[in-house]
Amino acid sequence: VTVGVGGVLMVTSGLTPGALTVFANYSRHFSMPVNTISQQMTSIFAALAGAERVFEVMDQPPEEPDKEDAKTMENMKGHVIMKDVTFGYIKDKIVLKNINLYAKPGQKVAFVGSTGAGKTTVTNLLNRFYDISQGSITIDGVDIKDIKRDELRKNIAMVLQDTHLFTGTIMENIRYGRLDATDEEVIEAAKTANAHGFIERLEKGYDTVIEGDGANLSQGQRQLLNIARAALSKAPILVLDEATSSVDTRTEKQIEKGMDSLMKNRTTFVIAHRLSTVRNANVIMVLEQGEIIERGTHEELLELKGRYYELYTGMRELE
Repeated sequence: VTVGVGGVLMVTSGLTPGALTVFANYSRHFSMPVNTISQQMTSIFAALAGAERVFEVMDQPPEEPDKEDAKTMENMKGHVIMKDVTFGYIKDKIVLKNINLYAKPGQKVAFVGSTGAGKTTVTNLLNRFYDISQGSITIDGVDIKDIKRDELRKNIAMVLQDTHLFTGTIMENIRYGRLDATDEEVIEAAKTANAHGFIERLEKGYDTVIEGDGANLSQGQRQLLNIARAALSKAPILVLDEATSSVDTRTEKQIEKGMDSLMKNRTTFVIAHRLSTVRNANVIMVLEQGEIIERGTHEELLELKGRYYELYTGMRELE
């Protein structure tokens, strides 16, 4: 724009080339601080948004302390019973209503339903991230409110959709599942998770350094390491929360092999968007608006031709 206007002025008013050059330099020096301020304002607004989220976490009330006589529960088996469980994040807004279920070691219990149906809330209550409003949850016959939180959560391994790795070797990242594990136990856990093969193909194997949150690994490889970490923990209860929803079908099959080994002799709760991943569950529970409206095996629910049938055949969207 400056050159164009200057060219017109040179023709019409006798502006010299030297004067045009000086004017262009002054214009550039004037605009630089304005551009810098604009860039800084963008950074400031981004920082304010991040600070708001941090303060939201800091403002959360602390967890209530454990009971003085809370138990440690050594050698937990994993018999889980939820009886008439009702819960709401807000007092007057119920999220789960009268949930009843029983799960035992070696059993796979799947939850399906649209977003907001309460699937993840069930597993949050099992971990005592929140306390139920009514009913009871017991593990091996003991109410979870009578178990120390740290002890309870140590016995529940979770594999989530989002993987969380840290800068360090693959060996160190898997060992995070149980810090006192030996190298041999880490390798055995990787084999259980079907991760040993790809690790061995890396130039430095288990000594390969993971960059950031796993930027030098594929999403499937990161998830396999997450599964290996869960296998190493030896927790009797396993929660798989949409663990394969962010990978392609081929990678999903590889991850499923690792999870099948991981689920042996464990009480497993599965939350999935892809109904193909829960067909082999011992029992599938269909949630809608916080209630279990159907339960049964894959075949039983298809014969019922209810909500699960509609979701599986595509007659209804699974959001």
